[in-house]
Amino acid sequence: MSKILVAVLVGLAVGTTPAGTSEKIDADINAKIRVEADKNSQIMQTMHYLTDVYGPRLTASPNHKAAAEWAIKQMSDWGFKNGHLEPWPFVNADGSPRPGWVNERFSGFIVSPTKDSLVGEVLAWTPSTKGTVTAAAVNIVPPTSPTKEELTRWIAETTPTVKGRIVLVGRSVAVAVSVTPPALRRSDEDLRKQFDPSAPPPEGRGGRGGGRGGPPQAQDPARLTAQAADAAINAMLMNAGAAIRVNDAGRDHGQIRAFQNRAYDITKAPPTVVLRNEDYGRIARILGDGTPVTLEFTIVNQTYLGGTSYNAIAEIPGTDKADEVVMLGGHLDSWHAATGATDNAIGCAVMMEAARILQAIGVKPRRTIRVALWGGEEQGLLGSKAYVREHFGTAENPKPEFAKFNGYFNVDSGTGRIRGASVFGPPQTAAVLREIFKPFGD
Repeated sequence: MSKILVAVLVGLAVGTTPAGTSEKIDADINAKIRVEADKNSQIMQTMHYLTDVYGPRLTASPNHKAAAEWAIKQMSDWGFKNGHLEPWPFVNADGSPRPGWVNERFSGFIVSPTKDSLVGEVLAWTPSTKGTVTAAAVNIVPPTSPTKEELTRWIAETTPTVKGRIVLVGRSVAVAVSVTPPALRRSDEDLRKQFDPSAPPPEGRGGRGGGRGGPPQAQDPARLTAQAADAAINAMLMNAGAAIRVNDAGRDHGQIRAFQNRAYDITKAPPTVVLRNEDYGRIARILGDGTPVTLEFTIVNQTYLGGTSYNAIAEIPGTDKADEVVMLGGHLDSWHAATGATDNAIGCAVMMEAARILQAIGVKPRRTIRVALWGGEEQGLLGSKAYVREHFGTAENPKPEFAKFNGYFNVDSGTGRIRGASVFGPPQTAAVLREIFKPFGD
Protein backbone atom coordinates (compact mmCIF):
# COMPACT_ATOMS: atom_id res chain seq x y z
CA MET A 1 0.00 0.00 0.00
CA SER A 2 2.81 2.42 0.85
CA LYS A 3 5.04 1.58 -2.15
CA ILE A 4 2.99 3.68 -4.58
CA LEU A 5 3.10 6.71 -2.29
CA VAL A 6 6.84 6.40 -1.83
CA ALA A 7 7.32 6.41 -5.59
CA VAL A 8 5.13 9.49 -5.92
CA LEU A 9 7.11 11.29 -3.23
CA VAL A 10 10.32 10.47 -5.05
CA GLY A 11 8.86 11.89 -8.23
CA LEU A 12 7.75 15.17 -6.64
CA ALA A 13 10.32 15.77 -3.93
CA VAL A 14 13.39 14.52 -5.80
CA GLY A 15 12.46 15.04 -9.44
CA THR A 16 13.38 17.92 -11.68
CA THR A 17 11.04 17.28 -14.60
CA PRO A 18 8.50 20.08 -15.15
CA ALA A 19 4.85 19.15 -14.70
CA GLY A 20 3.14 18.04 -17.88
CA THR A 21 6.24 16.39 -19.39
CA SER A 22 7.30 12.76 -19.30
CA GLU A 23 8.59 11.81 -15.85
CA LYS A 24 11.86 9.89 -15.64
CA ILE A 25 11.33 6.82 -13.45
CA ASP A 26 14.32 5.71 -11.36
CA ALA A 27 14.12 1.91 -11.49
CA ASP A 28 16.90 1.52 -8.92
CA ILE A 29 15.04 3.59 -6.32
CA ASN A 30 11.82 1.71 -7.07
CA ALA A 31 13.62 -1.59 -6.45
CA LYS A 32 14.93 -0.31 -3.10
CA ILE A 33 11.43 0.84 -2.17
CA ARG A 34 10.07 -2.66 -2.79
CA VAL A 35 12.77 -4.33 -0.70
CA GLU A 36 12.42 -1.94 2.25
CA ALA A 37 8.62 -2.12 2.22
CA ASP A 38 8.56 -5.92 1.98
CA LYS A 39 11.36 -6.71 4.42
CA ASN A 40 11.18 -3.99 7.06
CA SER A 41 7.63 -2.64 7.09
CA GLN A 42 6.69 -0.79 10.27
CA ILE A 43 3.00 -0.37 9.39
CA MET A 44 1.62 -3.04 11.74
CA GLN A 45 3.76 -1.81 14.62
CA THR A 46 2.54 1.72 14.01
CA MET A 47 -1.04 0.47 13.83
CA HIS A 48 -0.59 -1.39 17.10
CA TYR A 49 0.36 1.77 18.96
CA LEU A 50 -2.19 4.06 17.32
CA THR A 51 -5.10 1.63 17.86
CA ASP A 52 -4.37 -0.93 20.60
CA VAL A 53 -2.42 1.40 22.86
CA TYR A 54 -3.87 4.87 22.17
CA GLY A 55 -7.15 4.35 20.32
CA PRO A 56 -9.86 5.59 20.37
CA ARG A 57 -8.52 9.09 19.65
CA LEU A 58 -11.38 11.55 19.98
CA THR A 59 -10.37 15.11 19.13
CA ALA A 60 -9.01 17.04 22.13
CA SER A 61 -8.95 13.92 24.31
CA PRO A 62 -5.85 12.78 26.19
CA ASN A 63 -5.75 9.70 23.95
CA HIS A 64 -5.52 11.82 20.81
CA LYS A 65 -2.73 13.99 22.20
CA ALA A 66 -0.80 10.94 23.47
CA ALA A 67 -1.06 9.26 20.06
CA ALA A 68 0.16 12.44 18.36
CA GLU A 69 3.11 12.68 20.75
CA TRP A 70 3.98 9.02 20.15
CA ALA A 71 3.87 9.53 16.37
CA ILE A 72 6.22 12.49 16.59
CA LYS A 73 8.68 10.54 18.74
CA GLN A 74 8.51 7.56 16.39
CA MET A 75 9.14 9.69 13.32
CA SER A 76 12.02 11.41 15.13
CA ASP A 77 13.51 8.00 15.96
CA TRP A 78 13.34 7.18 12.24
CA GLY A 79 15.40 10.28 11.51
CA PHE A 80 12.72 12.83 10.68
CA LYS A 81 13.34 16.41 11.80
CA ASN A 82 11.35 19.29 13.28
CA GLY A 83 8.77 17.02 14.93
CA HIS A 84 6.26 19.01 16.94
CA LEU A 85 2.65 19.37 17.99
CA GLU A 86 1.02 22.31 16.26
CA PRO A 87 -1.92 23.65 18.29
CA TRP A 88 -5.14 24.98 16.80
CA PRO A 89 -8.30 26.35 18.43
CA PHE A 90 -11.00 23.76 19.15
CA VAL A 91 -13.87 26.17 19.71
CA ASN A 92 -17.52 26.76 18.87
CA ALA A 93 -18.72 29.30 16.33
CA ASP A 94 -18.98 31.92 19.08
CA GLY A 95 -15.38 31.29 20.15
CA SER A 96 -16.25 29.41 23.34
CA PRO A 97 -13.92 26.44 24.00
CA ARG A 98 -14.96 22.88 23.33
CA PRO A 99 -13.75 20.53 26.08
CA GLY A 100 -11.97 17.25 25.64
CA TRP A 101 -14.15 14.25 26.50
CA VAL A 102 -13.62 10.57 27.33
CA ASN A 103 -16.02 7.78 28.30
CA GLU A 104 -14.33 5.81 31.06
CA ARG A 105 -17.03 3.30 31.96
CA PHE A 106 -20.38 2.10 30.66
CA SER A 107 -22.71 -0.72 31.58
CA GLY A 108 -26.36 -1.37 30.85
CA PHE A 109 -28.89 -4.04 31.82
CA ILE A 110 -32.53 -5.02 31.51
CA VAL A 111 -33.68 -5.51 35.10
CA SER A 112 -37.30 -6.50 34.40
CA PRO A 113 -39.44 -8.19 33.08
CA THR A 114 -36.32 -10.26 32.25
CA LYS A 115 -32.64 -9.89 33.03
CA ASP A 116 -29.97 -9.39 30.40
CA SER A 117 -26.93 -7.30 29.51
CA LEU A 118 -27.23 -4.50 26.97
CA VAL A 119 -24.66 -3.54 24.33
CA GLY A 120 -24.17 0.14 23.65
CA GLU A 121 -21.87 3.11 23.36
CA VAL A 122 -22.08 6.49 25.03
CA LEU A 123 -22.65 9.56 22.86
CA ALA A 124 -19.64 11.89 22.98
CA TRP A 125 -19.82 15.18 24.85
CA THR A 126 -22.70 14.03 27.05
CA PRO A 127 -22.64 13.87 30.87
CA SER A 128 -22.23 10.98 33.28
CA THR A 129 -25.08 9.46 35.22
CA LYS A 130 -25.24 10.21 38.93
CA GLY A 131 -23.96 6.81 39.91
CA THR A 132 -26.00 3.80 38.84
CA VAL A 133 -29.47 4.72 37.57
CA THR A 134 -32.32 2.21 37.69
CA ALA A 135 -35.61 3.43 36.24
CA ALA A 136 -38.65 2.57 34.17
CA ALA A 137 -38.28 2.90 30.41
CA VAL A 138 -40.54 4.80 28.05
CA ASN A 139 -40.45 5.04 24.25
CA ILE A 140 -41.29 8.42 22.69
CA VAL A 141 -41.52 9.00 18.93
CA PRO A 142 -40.91 12.59 17.79
CA PRO A 143 -42.59 13.84 14.60
CA THR A 144 -40.55 13.57 11.39
CA SER A 145 -39.23 16.87 9.95
CA PRO A 146 -41.59 18.96 12.08
CA THR A 147 -42.28 22.65 11.91
CA LYS A 148 -41.47 24.60 15.05
CA GLU A 149 -45.16 24.66 15.97
CA GLU A 150 -45.57 20.89 15.45
CA LEU A 151 -42.55 20.10 17.62
CA THR A 152 -43.66 22.54 20.32
CA ARG A 153 -47.06 20.87 20.45
CA TRP A 154 -45.50 17.38 20.62
CA ILE A 155 -43.13 18.47 23.39
CA ALA A 156 -46.02 19.81 25.45
CA GLU A 157 -47.86 16.48 25.09
CA THR A 158 -44.76 14.35 25.79
CA THR A 159 -43.13 16.21 28.69
CA PRO A 160 -45.32 14.68 31.46
CA THR A 161 -44.33 11.14 30.39
CA VAL A 162 -40.54 11.35 30.78
CA LYS A 163 -39.81 12.58 34.32
CA GLY A 164 -37.42 10.18 36.05
CA ARG A 165 -37.56 7.76 33.11
CA ILE A 166 -34.99 6.18 30.84
CA VAL A 167 -36.26 7.45 27.51
CA LEU A 168 -35.94 5.61 24.20
CA VAL A 169 -36.18 8.36 21.57
CA GLY A 170 -37.55 7.28 18.21
CA ARG A 171 -39.20 4.29 16.65
CA SER A 172 -37.09 1.12 16.50
CA VAL A 173 -35.44 0.82 13.08
CA ALA A 174 -36.51 -2.26 11.13
CA VAL A 175 -33.15 -3.28 9.66
CA ALA A 176 -33.68 -5.25 6.46
CA VAL A 177 -32.23 -8.74 6.15
CA SER A 178 -29.44 -8.83 3.55
CA VAL A 179 -29.34 -12.29 1.96
CA THR A 180 -26.82 -11.24 -0.69
CA PRO A 181 -24.76 -8.44 0.86
CA PRO A 182 -22.84 -6.17 -1.52
CA ALA A 183 -19.16 -6.81 -2.10
CA LEU A 184 -16.90 -5.30 0.52
CA ARG A 185 -14.53 -4.02 -2.16
CA ARG A 186 -15.07 -2.88 -5.72
CA SER A 187 -13.56 -4.93 -8.52
CA ASP A 188 -10.29 -3.96 -10.17
CA GLU A 189 -12.11 -3.66 -13.49
CA ASP A 190 -14.62 -1.21 -12.02
CA LEU A 191 -11.80 0.94 -10.70
CA ARG A 192 -9.92 0.82 -14.00
CA LYS A 193 -12.99 2.23 -15.71
CA GLN A 194 -13.37 4.92 -13.07
CA PHE A 195 -9.79 6.12 -13.46
CA ASP A 196 -9.63 5.74 -17.25
CA PRO A 197 -8.61 9.21 -18.50
CA SER A 198 -10.56 8.71 -21.74
CA ALA A 199 -13.83 7.91 -19.96
CA PRO A 200 -16.36 10.72 -19.40
CA PRO A 201 -16.50 11.84 -15.77
CA PRO A 202 -19.50 10.55 -13.82
CA GLU A 203 -22.19 12.91 -12.64
CA GLY A 204 -22.19 14.10 -9.06
CA ARG A 205 -19.74 15.78 -6.75
CA GLY A 206 -16.18 14.52 -7.02
CA GLY A 207 -15.87 13.81 -10.77
CA ARG A 208 -13.78 10.88 -11.95
CA GLY A 209 -12.22 10.34 -8.53
CA GLY A 210 -15.50 9.07 -7.17
CA GLY A 211 -18.03 11.61 -5.94
CA ARG A 212 -20.69 11.31 -3.27
CA GLY A 213 -23.80 11.76 -5.36
CA GLY A 214 -25.65 14.83 -6.53
CA PRO A 215 -26.24 18.13 -4.75
CA PRO A 216 -28.02 17.97 -1.39
CA GLN A 217 -31.75 18.52 -1.38
CA ALA A 218 -32.85 21.97 -0.28
CA GLN A 219 -34.14 22.26 3.28
CA ASP A 220 -37.76 23.33 3.55
CA PRO A 221 -37.47 26.61 5.51
CA ALA A 222 -40.73 25.86 7.29
CA ARG A 223 -39.25 22.65 8.74
CA LEU A 224 -36.70 22.40 11.53
CA THR A 225 -33.34 20.88 10.71
CA ALA A 226 -32.61 17.52 12.32
CA GLN A 227 -30.00 19.22 14.51
CA ALA A 228 -32.42 21.91 15.71
CA ALA A 229 -35.14 19.35 16.45
CA ASP A 230 -32.67 17.16 18.35
CA ALA A 231 -31.50 20.11 20.45
CA ALA A 232 -35.11 20.91 21.34
CA ILE A 233 -35.77 17.29 22.34
CA ASN A 234 -32.67 17.28 24.55
CA ALA A 235 -33.81 20.51 26.21
CA MET A 236 -37.24 18.98 26.85
CA LEU A 237 -35.72 15.83 28.40
CA MET A 238 -33.48 17.85 30.70
CA ASN A 239 -36.18 20.33 31.74
CA ALA A 240 -38.59 17.48 32.43
CA GLY A 241 -36.10 15.55 34.56
CA ALA A 242 -35.54 12.51 32.33
CA ALA A 243 -32.81 10.24 33.70
CA ILE A 244 -31.14 9.00 30.48
CA ARG A 245 -31.70 9.24 26.73
CA VAL A 246 -31.35 6.07 24.63
CA ASN A 247 -30.94 6.10 20.81
CA ASP A 248 -31.20 3.22 18.34
CA ALA A 249 -27.97 2.43 16.47
CA GLY A 250 -30.19 1.26 13.61
CA ARG A 251 -27.57 -1.01 11.99
CA ASP A 252 -27.31 -4.74 11.36
CA HIS A 253 -25.14 -7.33 13.11
CA GLY A 254 -24.83 -5.31 16.30
CA GLN A 255 -22.90 -2.46 14.72
CA ILE A 256 -22.93 0.80 16.64
CA ARG A 257 -21.83 4.19 15.37
CA ALA A 258 -21.84 6.72 18.20
CA PHE A 259 -21.03 10.31 17.33
CA GLN A 260 -21.54 13.44 19.40
CA ASN A 261 -23.81 15.89 21.11
CA ARG A 262 -23.43 18.67 18.56
CA ALA A 263 -23.47 21.37 21.20
CA TYR A 264 -20.17 19.98 22.57
CA ASP A 265 -21.54 21.03 25.96
CA ILE A 266 -22.46 18.42 28.57
CA THR A 267 -24.91 20.86 30.19
CA LYS A 268 -27.08 20.82 27.05
CA ALA A 269 -27.80 17.09 26.82
CA PRO A 270 -28.84 14.30 29.18
CA PRO A 271 -26.65 11.21 29.64
CA THR A 272 -27.08 9.49 26.27
CA VAL A 273 -26.52 5.91 25.12
CA VAL A 274 -26.65 4.43 21.62
CA LEU A 275 -27.89 0.83 21.92
CA ARG A 276 -27.37 -1.82 19.28
CA ASN A 277 -30.48 -2.25 17.16
CA GLU A 278 -31.21 -5.72 18.53
CA ASP A 279 -31.38 -4.46 22.13
CA TYR A 280 -33.26 -1.26 21.35
CA GLY A 281 -35.84 -3.13 19.27
CA ARG A 282 -36.37 -5.75 21.93
CA ILE A 283 -37.07 -3.14 24.62
CA ALA A 284 -39.35 -1.15 22.30
CA ARG A 285 -41.38 -4.26 21.41
CA ILE A 286 -41.84 -5.22 25.07
CA LEU A 287 -42.99 -1.69 25.87
CA GLY A 288 -45.23 -1.81 22.81
CA ASP A 289 -47.24 -4.75 24.14
CA GLY A 290 -47.95 -2.87 27.35
CA THR A 291 -45.40 -4.62 29.58
CA PRO A 292 -43.35 -2.30 31.84
CA VAL A 293 -39.55 -2.43 31.40
CA THR A 294 -36.98 -1.43 33.98
CA LEU A 295 -33.42 -0.64 32.86
CA GLU A 296 -30.17 0.05 34.69
CA PHE A 297 -27.23 2.14 33.44
CA THR A 298 -23.91 3.31 34.80
CA ILE A 299 -22.03 5.94 32.76
CA VAL A 300 -18.74 7.55 33.80
CA ASN A 301 -17.41 10.28 31.50
CA GLN A 302 -14.64 12.81 31.99
CA THR A 303 -14.20 16.22 30.43
CA TYR A 304 -10.89 18.05 30.11
CA LEU A 305 -9.89 21.68 29.84
CA GLY A 306 -10.69 22.52 26.26
CA GLY A 307 -10.17 25.06 23.54
CA THR A 308 -7.08 23.50 21.95
CA SER A 309 -6.29 20.44 19.87
CA TYR A 310 -3.24 19.51 17.80
CA ASN A 311 -1.80 18.42 14.49
CA ALA A 312 1.34 16.25 14.61
CA ILE A 313 4.04 17.45 12.20
CA ALA A 314 7.46 16.01 11.22
CA GLU A 315 9.55 16.20 8.07
CA ILE A 316 12.49 15.06 6.00
CA PRO A 317 14.34 18.28 5.12
CA GLY A 318 15.14 18.93 1.49
CA THR A 319 18.46 19.99 0.04
CA ASP A 320 18.79 22.68 -2.63
CA LYS A 321 15.01 23.30 -2.70
CA ALA A 322 14.38 22.84 1.02
CA ASP A 323 12.03 25.81 1.15
CA GLU A 324 9.66 23.99 -1.21
CA VAL A 325 7.37 21.48 0.49
CA VAL A 326 5.57 18.30 -0.53
CA MET A 327 3.08 17.21 2.13
CA LEU A 328 1.39 13.93 2.93
CA GLY A 329 -0.86 12.89 5.76
CA GLY A 330 -4.15 11.66 7.14
CA HIS A 331 -6.37 12.40 10.11
CA LEU A 332 -5.27 10.94 13.41
CA ASP A 333 -8.46 11.65 15.33
CA SER A 334 -11.19 9.02 15.43
CA TRP A 335 -14.55 8.37 16.99
CA HIS A 336 -14.74 6.65 20.36
CA ALA A 337 -16.92 3.58 19.63
CA ALA A 338 -13.87 1.65 18.36
CA THR A 339 -10.10 2.07 18.12
CA GLY A 340 -10.12 4.03 14.87
CA ALA A 341 -8.13 1.51 12.82
CA THR A 342 -9.88 1.93 9.47
CA ASP A 343 -10.80 5.57 10.03
CA ASN A 344 -8.05 6.58 9.97
CA ALA A 345 -5.05 5.09 11.81
CA ILE A 346 -4.26 3.10 8.66
CA GLY A 347 -4.02 6.30 6.60
CA CYS A 348 -1.60 7.80 9.13
CA ALA A 349 0.45 4.59 9.30
CA VAL A 350 0.74 4.41 5.50
CA MET A 351 1.88 8.01 5.21
CA MET A 352 4.38 7.65 8.05
CA GLU A 353 5.68 4.47 6.40
CA ALA A 354 5.98 6.07 2.97
CA ALA A 355 8.24 8.77 4.35
CA ARG A 356 10.11 6.28 6.56
CA ILE A 357 11.02 4.15 3.54
CA LEU A 358 12.57 7.15 1.80
CA GLN A 359 14.56 7.95 4.91
CA ALA A 360 15.65 4.32 5.31
CA ILE A 361 16.90 3.87 1.73
CA GLY A 362 18.90 7.08 1.88
CA VAL A 363 17.00 9.23 -0.60
CA LYS A 364 18.03 12.89 -0.35
CA PRO A 365 15.00 14.85 -1.52
CA ARG A 366 15.51 18.23 -3.08
CA ARG A 367 12.23 19.44 -1.57
CA THR A 368 11.18 19.02 2.05
CA ILE A 369 8.77 16.15 2.66
CA ARG A 370 6.40 16.99 5.50
CA VAL A 371 4.09 14.51 7.24
CA ALA A 372 0.97 15.96 8.89
CA LEU A 373 -1.37 13.92 11.07
CA TRP A 374 -4.48 16.01 11.51
CA GLY A 375 -6.83 16.43 14.45
CA GLY A 376 -10.47 17.43 14.27
CA GLU A 377 -11.24 15.86 10.89
CA GLU A 378 -14.35 14.13 12.20
CA GLN A 379 -15.71 17.44 13.48
CA GLY A 380 -15.31 19.14 10.08
CA LEU A 381 -11.68 19.06 8.83
CA LEU A 382 -10.82 21.45 11.64
CA GLY A 383 -7.12 20.67 12.07
CA SER A 384 -6.22 20.75 8.39
CA LYS A 385 -8.25 23.92 7.83
CA ALA A 386 -6.42 25.57 10.73
CA TYR A 387 -3.06 24.54 9.22
CA VAL A 388 -4.01 26.01 5.84
CA ARG A 389 -5.10 29.28 7.42
CA GLU A 390 -1.89 29.53 9.47
CA HIS A 391 0.59 28.55 6.76
CA PHE A 392 -1.02 29.19 3.38
CA GLY A 393 -3.71 31.81 3.99
CA THR A 394 -6.65 31.98 1.64
CA ALA A 395 -7.13 32.06 -2.12
CA GLU A 396 -7.82 35.79 -1.85
CA ASN A 397 -4.92 36.48 0.50
CA PRO A 398 -2.25 33.75 0.21
CA LYS A 399 0.74 33.71 2.53
CA PRO A 400 4.34 33.38 1.29
CA GLU A 401 4.49 29.66 2.20
CA PHE A 402 1.81 28.91 -0.38
CA ALA A 403 4.09 29.91 -3.26
CA LYS A 404 6.49 27.14 -2.16
CA PHE A 405 3.80 24.48 -1.68
CA ASN A 406 4.14 21.64 -4.21
CA GLY A 407 1.17 19.42 -3.33
CA TYR A 408 -0.46 17.24 -0.70
CA PHE A 409 -1.31 13.51 -0.60
CA ASN A 410 -4.04 12.19 1.68
CA VAL A 411 -5.23 8.69 2.58
CA ASP A 412 -8.61 8.21 4.25
CA SER A 413 -10.00 5.32 2.22
CA GLY A 414 -9.81 2.45 4.69
CA THR A 415 -7.83 -0.75 4.47
CA GLY A 416 -6.50 -2.60 1.45
CA ARG A 417 -4.22 -1.74 -1.44
CA ILE A 418 -4.18 1.72 -2.95
CA ARG A 419 -5.59 1.05 -6.41
CA GLY A 420 -6.11 4.57 -7.65
CA ALA A 421 -6.04 8.21 -6.65
CA SER A 422 -8.40 11.15 -7.02
CA VAL A 423 -6.65 14.31 -8.22
CA PHE A 424 -7.87 17.78 -7.31
CA GLY A 425 -5.95 19.69 -9.93
CA PRO A 426 -5.27 19.94 -13.68
CA PRO A 427 -5.30 16.85 -15.92
CA GLN A 428 -1.53 17.17 -16.39
CA THR A 429 -1.08 16.32 -12.72
CA ALA A 430 -2.97 13.07 -13.16
CA ALA A 431 -0.83 12.23 -16.20
CA VAL A 432 2.39 12.62 -14.20
CA LEU A 433 1.08 10.55 -11.29
CA ARG A 434 -0.21 7.83 -13.62
CA GLU A 435 3.34 7.29 -14.94
CA ILE A 436 4.75 7.10 -11.42
CA PHE A 437 2.06 4.66 -10.29
CA LYS A 438 2.55 2.34 -13.25
CA PRO A 439 5.61 0.36 -12.00
CA PHE A 440 3.64 -0.53 -8.84
CA GLY A 441 0.48 -1.69 -10.60
CA ASP A 442 0.95 -5.14 -9.10
